[in-house]
Amino acid sequence: MTNNRNLNVTGGLNFRELGGYPTLDNQTVKWHKLLRTAGLAGLTPEDQQHLSQYGVVADVDFRSKDEQTMAPDRVPVGATYHFLPVFPADDQTDASATEAELEQRFNGDDQAGYRHMVDVYQKMITLPSAQAAYHDFFATLSANDTAQQSVLFHCTAGKDRTGIGAFLALSALNVDPQVIKTDYLLTNQNVMPKVEAQSDAARRDGHTETFVTNIRALSTVNADYLDAAIKVINTQYGGVQDYLHDVLKLSRNDLNNLKQLYLD
Repeated sequence: MTNNRNLNVTGGLNFRELGGYPTLDNQTVKWHKLLRTAGLAGLTPEDQQHLSQYGVVADVDFRSKDEQTMAPDRVPVGATYHFLPVFPADDQTDASATEAELEQRFNGDDQAGYRHMVDVYQKMITLPSAQAAYHDFFATLSANDTAQQSVLFHCTAGKDRTGIGAFLALSALNVDPQVIKTDYLLTNQNVMPKVEAQSDAARRDGHTETFVTNIRALSTVNADYLDAAIKVINTQYGGVQDYLHDVLKLSRNDLNNLKQLYLD
């Protein structure tokens, strides 16, 4: 599934196409319309030009203000920039935390990282800032009404805030839930070499296996994390379609319009 999904960029990680996925209505997500990525701060000029030529017309940034300031996007040529922070202040996913900050919090309990991520995924459904960000994300998607033009959306690692964005967008398009989960888990294939290097470096620096276990939980995706978000959606909001309608304020006409724009 990854062979033709990873985009050819040298200064970025986990840049993926969402085209080609089947829906439950026997349609298919169009190519060159939806791209999920990690941060854009490391893009080369050639990467920026490549993404522009690929069709990127909107860059949606789900990061916090601090993350944006520390590592500003190198926006693809000709694209508009949309700053839609999922969290009200700091990055609660810890994608941009320092090693000292992580050591202080994740050195005593080897399940702390896992529990933290489950909590983060629940907050990405319930926090007003997250709901506002994803509402505005859908407004950007709805405005992308030209063929072969893409909305690129990202956070720092391209896995959690971006993962929920992809889950919501693909759910709105009625993509098979199992396909959505499989796409979500593709992140691990892209980030695992970096995670293994981080784990080895942490061990060389004398960190405990408890710390390494927690760092791996923070640095990867897990079906349990997405399931935690889905459980909140189902129990507190009545399911994903009700969440899209009642919380993100997408009408039936809005959803039909999205399907016309993004499905073949």
